[in-house]
Order: sequence, then structure tokens, then C-alpha cells
Amino acid sequence: MSISLVAALGNPGRDYADTRHNLGWVVIDAFARRQGLAWQKHSRFDAEVARWDHAPGQTRWLVKPLTFMNDSGTALQSLASFHKVPVTAILAVYDDLTIELGRVKVSVTGSAGGHNGVASLLSHLGDGFIRYRLGIGPKEPAQMDLKDFVLGKFTPAQLSLLNQNLDHYLQGLDLLLQSGVAQAMNTLNRRDQNEPDQT
Repeated sequence: MSISLVAALGNPGRDYADTRHNLGWVVIDAFARRQGLAWQKHSRFDAEVARWDHAPGQTRWLVKPLTFMNDSGTALQSLASFHKVPVTAILAVYDDLTIELGRVKVSVTGSAGGHNGVASLLSHLGDGFIRYRLGIGPKEPAQMDLKDFVLGKFTPAQLSLLNQNLDHYLQGLDLLLQSGVAQAMNTLNRRDQNEPDQT
């Protein structure tokens, strides 16, 4: 089944714009710009939505829930129900602490791994959605509180690394959307074989 709904997890508001937890929004914003798409705020879904008619008779929806990270599933459940999108046709794009900064992984199942946005999706949608996981790890210093780390801003050096990898993120996302999960996993996950998987 092809992907019909691409949702990036993040927090709305200027205070969260450059935080690690909003890396999914950075990537989907860049992807939307590359496709020439415009965001529209839909209060009924509590989300920003961009319509993408990527092929004749085929529409995809790019989504940024405005519910704050911990309640992302509410907005996605509402949108998916309205457009009759099954969970297996939903792609979630989000930051992942278990993956090294600059790398990505694709997966389909697993627990939330401590990510409150993913936990909300699992609660409201159930398992089975596709995951495009953007590395923000490792957490340094190790003793830093998890919330402080993910809501902290990238350092200048980290931002430079992310900018260098932006094309990699976008190409990987395009590969996933065009060629499917198996091909994307085979190509993108191979770089990360020595990293711990999120279970």
C-alpha cells in the first residue's frame, strides 16, 4: 500500500523552532518547499496540512500536528479518519535519540522508545504506521535530563552537520515514498547496522 499521509512530529511556536524535538518539522518543511507545496492551517484537525497531488488521481497529505508533541495522535487520528487513510498508509517523521546525529532509519513496528509523540500515535492509531527516524543522538552529557536534551537547541556545529545532511534526509524520504518501505530500509538502514535498534 502506498503512503497517503506524511506526518512530521514537533511542537508549535517560536520557542521550539530550533530544538532537537522539531527536526521532523525541519525536514518536512524542506521537503514541502522542494515540491512547491503550501501549508494551510486546518483548525478542525488542529494541524497544518499541505496537499500534494503527486500523480494523476493520487493525493498525499503532508501534516504538522499543532497539538504539541505529546498529543500528536489526536490530530493524526482526526485527519486519517476524515480522509479514510489506514494506519499502514501513514508515515511519521520524527527525531530519534537512539540514532546518531545525521543518520536516518526506516522501521514499521516497535515501542515508543521513550518518545512521547510516538506513544501518542500508538495510543490513537495503533501500531503499523511507517517510521522515518532522524538521528539526534547520542545524548550528551549522558546525565542530562531527557526532556532538557530533546527540547534543547542544536549547537552551531550540529546545525552545520544537519544542513550538510539535509539532502540525504530528503532523498531518503523521497526514496521511501517512491520505492516503498523494503527498498528504503535496505538502502538507508544499512549505514546504521552497528547502532542500537529502537525496540
